[in-house]
Amino acid sequence: MLADENGWYQDFEKTISGIVQHLETIPLRSLLFLMRRLLTGFHLHPRFLNCFHNSCGKLTLLAVTLLLAACLPIDAPTATETPVPADTPSPTATILWFPPSPTPTPNAIPTYTSTPEMSPGVGSQILKDNFTDQKVWDTVTSEQASVILKDRHLTLAVEPGVSIASFRRDMTFGNFYAEITARIGLCRADDTYGLLLRAAGTSFYRFNLSCNGFMTVERIKSGERLPLLEPTTSGDIPLGPPGEVLIGIWAVGGELRFFLNGRFQVSVNERTFPSGGLGVFVQSKEDTPVTISFSDLAVYDVNYTPPTKTPVP
Repeated sequence: MLADENGWYQDFEKTISGIVQHLETIPLRSLLFLMRRLLTGFHLHPRFLNCFHNSCGKLTLLAVTLLLAACLPIDAPTATETPVPADTPSPTATILWFPPSPTPTPNAIPTYTSTPEMSPGVGSQILKDNFTDQKVWDTVTSEQASVILKDRHLTLAVEPGVSIASFRRDMTFGNFYAEITARIGLCRADDTYGLLLRAAGTSFYRFNLSCNGFMTVERIKSGERLPLLEPTTSGDIPLGPPGEVLIGIWAVGGELRFFLNGRFQVSVNERTFPSGGLGVFVQSKEDTPVTISFSDLAVYDVNYTPPTKTPVP
């Protein structure tokens, strides 16, 4: 009888030995407590009970666990597999110590870089004026306005509501490119200053810059004003003192191109005055005085023939 029991046990042990290899990591203490409670209700061979105290303890527990599992319902619900978390760590919040301030939108329109196409045909220099000759410029001194040539600058100053101009009358220019530097002493808001070209008597073209960043072009004929360019903003115009701007004018035939700090701004076409002298001006439109100094006038010859437009049939 003992031999039969030994054979049965050996067969039993062989049957589940393969399963044991996959379940060796199951904690013995956790199963031991449950199985001792279960085994107290059965009359098993003493060799089974002794296995709890030697190396076959886990084998016996597993076998009994399989027997109990056979009693479970066939239609037991399948456990839902817990999704494996992704390897990508959750993003860490970044502390923004210095939040950026919103960038204000500039009121000025973009300016354009000067290119040979915008001032073609510029040749040799025909005049360089350092403002040292008192005889070639109109000068005056009064309580309301003054034009003073001193220290290589021509300085124009006016009281509130007054305007004044000064011309160089010894030379006239037809097709030319001219540059002059304007430095702001006193100026605000709608006060204006600028360059006069093709001047003859009280007739000329006037390129106006205001201290609120606008520019205009006008034709003045015998005191009558005709706007050629409505007020247009530019980022190259200084907004009051201290400020400095290089004013440039390219004039060929009826086309006048205007530059600030070497950058092309606008172009107008007007053929009333084919040639004339150069001048500068200031005008106070506010309740404060205006003072502007001009320096470094240079004039260049321009040899350029505009392309002929092909007539459209």
